[in-house]
Amino acid sequence: MTDETATRADGIPGGLAGIRDAVSVRLPAASAYLSVLRTATAGLAARLDFTLDEIEDLRIAVDEACAMLLGHAVPGTDLIAEFELTGQEMIVRVEVSTVGQAEPKRDDFAWMVLTALADDVDAETDTPDRMGIVLHKRRGSARLP
Repeated sequence: MTDETATRADGIPGGLAGIRDAVSVRLPAASAYLSVLRTATAGLAARLDFTLDEIEDLRIAVDEACAMLLGHAVPGTDLIAEFELTGQEMIVRVEVSTVGQAEPKRDDFAWMVLTALADDVDAETDTPDRMGIVLHKRRGSARLP
């Protein structure tokens, strides 16, 4: 058995133990393009050997985060998604250009959905004209029923 197919004692497949990849996707800030992002999310999560339930949770969380942001996006601008993959975790940051509101509401139903599906959720605003949401999902961090 080679290192590529072996599984280490901590459960990380041998070939993925040192993975630290970064992927960026830029799409028009319109809901018609979110299916592309959902597909990319699922493919990248599968690369880290997430379970089917974890992949679906992450797809829904990314979709919900984008839907929250698109309501504040400046028409004609882009939605940027950045994925960082490590051995057991995926960090997803989605952001749009905005005018006015600096961060998403944390007291609405959509935010509750995000916090239920991802391990950690935060809003980021580097400048007054950008709004972002960061999701962390770790492999093996199953939700309780």
